[in-house]
Amino acid sequence: MDRARDEQINRDLLRSVRETGWGWRIVVAISGMGLMAGVAAFAYQWQEGIGVWGLNRPVMWAFDITNFVFWIGISHAGTLISAILRVTGAGWRRPVTRCAEAITVFALMIGALFPIIHLGRPWVFYWLVPYPNERGLWPNFRSPLIWDFFAINAYLMGSLIYLYLPLIPDLALLRDTSRGLRKRIYSVLSAGWRGTALQWDRLEKAVRVMAVIIIPVAVSVHTIVSWDFAMAIQPMWHSTIFGPYFVAGAIFSGIAALIIAMAALRRVFHLENYLKPVHFNNLGLLLLTMSLIWFYFTFSEYLTTWYGNEPMEKAVFQSKISGPYSPLFFAMVACCFLIPAPMLAIKKLRTITGTVIASACVVVGMWIERFLIIVPTLSHPRLTFNWGSYKPTWVEIAIMTGSFSYFVLLYAVFVKMFPIVSVWEFKEGLASQTQPGPATDKKVFRAASGD
Repeated sequence: MDRARDEQINRDLLRSVRETGWGWRIVVAISGMGLMAGVAAFAYQWQEGIGVWGLNRPVMWAFDITNFVFWIGISHAGTLISAILRVTGAGWRRPVTRCAEAITVFALMIGALFPIIHLGRPWVFYWLVPYPNERGLWPNFRSPLIWDFFAINAYLMGSLIYLYLPLIPDLALLRDTSRGLRKRIYSVLSAGWRGTALQWDRLEKAVRVMAVIIIPVAVSVHTIVSWDFAMAIQPMWHSTIFGPYFVAGAIFSGIAALIIAMAALRRVFHLENYLKPVHFNNLGLLLLTMSLIWFYFTFSEYLTTWYGNEPMEKAVFQSKISGPYSPLFFAMVACCFLIPAPMLAIKKLRTITGTVIASACVVVGMWIERFLIIVPTLSHPRLTFNWGSYKPTWVEIAIMTGSFSYFVLLYAVFVKMFPIVSVWEFKEGLASQTQPGPATDKKVFRAASGD
């Protein structure tokens, strides 16, 4: 690779770190205000108690658990998709992986907050942690909520490592081109990277190992989240299909979130030469595949309930199909299948704009799906005299809005600190296309490390 091309790639991919535009400031300001509104609502709940929510008997779970499941699902955007593409050797993945891996970490951070927010006494959340204590209290290890604690923390730690490892060469590049405080920060984070052959060999092995490890961890996390429901005997929850159903839905919503994030980054930071139509086309095909899988699982789940004709199951079924939740149900089907599937199946519509529209529909539809899994079942428990309804309050809506704002803010800060497209991986892919051969790797490694 000639030096001029190498320097151009560095300028383009480090632009977000070195330059601060008004668009970035506006995004940070708006997302910051949204986060402050969410924090204020949570502070009000902390002071007044959980009664400020719309929760009631029998609907004890609603918006907050919906958001918990939704964000844990979104977290599958990155680590799982990136790991699968890396393991399978998909060359087009290189500009996409870091966008995806960052989504995983931030979505997990936000999703893990909601069980704590949902607690009646959130200041004693540490009681869930199984450690020896003088109170003589131990968590109930038969509870799926304890399984969530271990699964989510393991997934978060693995995802952080998986995000950090491929960042190291780019951190060294930033270290060598920065001054002052930034240089000192990047020097610490780059962990003494010098781009030697031994370091590259160890890095490649570590990334491959983490890619293999993180896939079963990611699958197990959303399976365990599904067990929060499937282990109960509530109508339309006690289902053996919930594990793969939740995992498929998580990958589905994760791909959609990744496409939206890529489109925004492409537009704001002028990455048209790096996030190309082929990436959106390939991700659009993956999204189409997951839409078909989602429809299959949903159809199977509802067909089984309808055919079984068990009274309590049919009560929940009817509330979704023809009852008070029917508008949400048909909106979910439209957003998750009727709109995205035909749009993504037609090549002329599978453009950047088309995939973004389909992805936006999927994100909305998957949030509705989580809501419909939780609230209709709790509104129609097996004891009919205890049936009820649910309506969210401004506190729950503000906290949910704050979570989305928090995600945008975290992503904006990350983009300002680190290149969102992996510089060294992009150069490696470019060199492998133009100069295939055994000497390619060494040349690329030197270019990526700034030597």
